[in-house]
Amino acid sequence: MDRYVVFSHGKESGPWGTKISALADIARVEGYEVESVDYRGLDDPRERVTRLLAYCRDFQGRLVLVGSSMGGHVSVAGSRLLRAAGMFLIAPAFYMPGYEHQTPQPAACPITIVHGWRDDVVPVEHSVRFSREYAATLHVLDTDHRMQDRIAELGYYFEYFLATLDKFGE
Repeated sequence: MDRYVVFSHGKESGPWGTKISALADIARVEGYEVESVDYRGLDDPRERVTRLLAYCRDFQGRLVLVGSSMGGHVSVAGSRLLRAAGMFLIAPAFYMPGYEHQTPQPAACPITIVHGWRDDVVPVEHSVRFSREYAATLHVLDTDHRMQDRIAELGYYFEYFLATLDKFGE
């Protein structure tokens, strides 16, 4: 069976930033094909969701969505239509002021969130709330929104997440 990891980057980054590149290497080692959608120039989350859906429409097999910040919101928003097998979210932009009602409902699949205690872009409390509402696994690290100082630890959580998906199947 084909297995894909599809990355969705945040508003201020690109498709192959430091975090995505590090996690992509792990996904490849675990036997996944890796894709990263380029959302640069698209600030509207709905347009990004449309791009994600179009990007993934022909994939057959297991699909794991990975999203950072706004990319976390986009991954969750597309997860039901794409029948995601799992989601790994990094400081996802949920319940943002003025957009609280737009926080999407996820597919029924395993979800792991990693967030920083010192995040000054997306408050960690938003991930706590989402995790509680949807029974997601939550790891909170002593870092900021970008998590550049915790990429190795982020990789360990991601590797464990993929191994757990493999162990329990689809």
